[in-house]
Amino acid sequence: MNRREFLQCAGVMISGMSVTQLGMALSPEQEIYLANAPDYTASNVDYFSPEQRRVVAAIAETIIPRTDTPGAIDAGVPRYIELMVSDWLTDAERSVFDTGLAELMQDAQSQHGQAFDALEAKQQLKMLEALEDESGDHTWYDLGGAAMRDFVPDAPFICQIKEFTIWGFFTSELGSTQVLRNDPMPMEFVPDLPLDKDDSSWAGGLI
Repeated sequence: MNRREFLQCAGVMISGMSVTQLGMALSPEQEIYLANAPDYTASNVDYFSPEQRRVVAAIAETIIPRTDTPGAIDAGVPRYIELMVSDWLTDAERSVFDTGLAELMQDAQSQHGQAFDALEAKQQLKMLEALEDESGDHTWYDLGGAAMRDFVPDAPFICQIKEFTIWGFFTSELGSTQVLRNDPMPMEFVPDLPLDKDDSSWAGGLI
């Protein structure tokens, strides 16, 4: 089981969803892992400081805000991110995340005189977009890569937190049932299913 497959399993364990509800097709290794894994939803995590926790929540909510559908905070994404950073990243990857988070918090104070989570939504978005501009030539942004590839070890902080936010949200119960659409015919393979401009994707298209 590669790291991408484990990331999927972690999302299922934290969300409390069943594979059937998610419409996901898991590998035999993933099925065995999930059948034998302890209850990850009961895991205690205390990696972030209270201030870091507020900033991570604000970042996640900026990436997937609540609109007429649930946002990242509604879906429990901040806790998912903290668990992934604490338990799943390598030391080198965790160092990138910690450094990036600390720099963003410092920049918010130096540029605006406030904590990142206290800024207006448009200010938060502008700061995250600036990080995107700085990292835009990284291979993480290759077309279609984030959806199907294994986790990229040298991804910048903004890429790490975006990926965790997206996976945490769309493998949650709220994300997979209220934003994505459940496939009514999960046993039918449709290689090219067209979507109208306002259609959401299918829950079965996560992997």
